[in-house]
Amino acid sequence: MKWRVKGVVVPVALLVAAVASGCAAPEKGGGETAAGGGPVKPAAGRQGEAPPQAGPARAPETYAEKTAKKQAARALAAKRWGLAKTPLAAPEPPRVKPRITTRQGFEVQDDAGLPPVFTTVPTKEKIVFLTMDDGAEKDPELLRMMTELSIPYSAFLSDYVTNDDYGYFRKMQRLGVALSNHTLNHRYLPGLSAAEQKREICGQQEKMLEQYGKRPTLFRPPYGNYNRDTLVAAESCGITAVPLWASEAFPDRMEWREWDRDLHPGDIVLTHFRGEDDWKGSMPDMIRQVMKTITDKGYAVAKLEDYV
Repeated sequence: MKWRVKGVVVPVALLVAAVASGCAAPEKGGGETAAGGGPVKPAAGRQGEAPPQAGPARAPETYAEKTAKKQAARALAAKRWGLAKTPLAAPEPPRVKPRITTRQGFEVQDDAGLPPVFTTVPTKEKIVFLTMDDGAEKDPELLRMMTELSIPYSAFLSDYVTNDDYGYFRKMQRLGVALSNHTLNHRYLPGLSAAEQKREICGQQEKMLEQYGKRPTLFRPPYGNYNRDTLVAAESCGITAVPLWASEAFPDRMEWREWDRDLHPGDIVLTHFRGEDDWKGSMPDMIRQVMKTITDKGYAVAKLEDYV
C-alpha cells in the first residue's frame, strides 16, 4: 500500500527552532558529522544500528487449504450458474499415475506395446473424468462457466470443425484444459486403409502441434471404433493411451455403457461440443445436468491427465 504525506503548515517559531537544532554541535561521542555539522545516522548494518529483521516465513498452502478456498468460490459460482448443488472437491492427484491396461473385451490381436484402450481409470477414489469431443460448438459461456466453477475437463478435437476458430481452443488451453486428438476429419477408422488411418491420426497430431504448440499423447477414435491398424498408427506418432467412455452426457439425460446404469470410481464421461441446434439445450444446460448426476451420486470431477 502506498502512503502519501500531505503538506502541513509549520509555525515560524518551530522553523526557527529546527534551523537552530540543525546548526548545533554534535553530541559528545557522536564522532561523524554531516556537511551541515549535524550527526550522521549510521547506515543499516553499521555499528550503532541493528540490521533489519525479516518477518516470520509463511508456510505454503496445503492442498486442503487451497481446496477449502476453491470450494468457497465454487459455492458462489454454483448459485450464479444455477447448479442444483456445489460440485464436490476432488482429492489430491496421485504422485504416481496408475498403470492403465486395455479393458477386457476391447483388445485387438497382437496388441503388445500398443496404446491401451479403456473406459475407466483404476482408482478407489469417488472421482470421474469429464471429456468433450469434436469442437463444433464454440460457446464462450462454457469457458466462463467451467473456469468459475473450477471443473476440470479434457477436449478431444477434430480439425474439420475447429479450423474456423482455433483461437477459441487456444483460450481454452490457456485456461488449463488439455487438448487431445480426435482425428482430422472424424471418419470411421476401421473402414480406412492403414495409410489413410495414419493420415487421419498423425495429420491431426501435426495440426495440433502447429496450432497449440504440442502433440497430444491421448487419442479418441471417432464413434469409439478402431482396429489394430488404428492403434499402430496412433502409437507411431506419439499416442500413449486411448480413453473411451463409460457414460455419455446430454442436456436432458445420461446414457450408460454399463449394465447397472451407474457411475463407478474412475469412469470417463463423454459429452460433445454441441448447442441448441443439435440437442435439447445449451452447453451450460448440459453441464448443469451432468454435474447434478455426478454430485448427487457423491462423485467429484478430477483431471484425466493427472491420472493418465
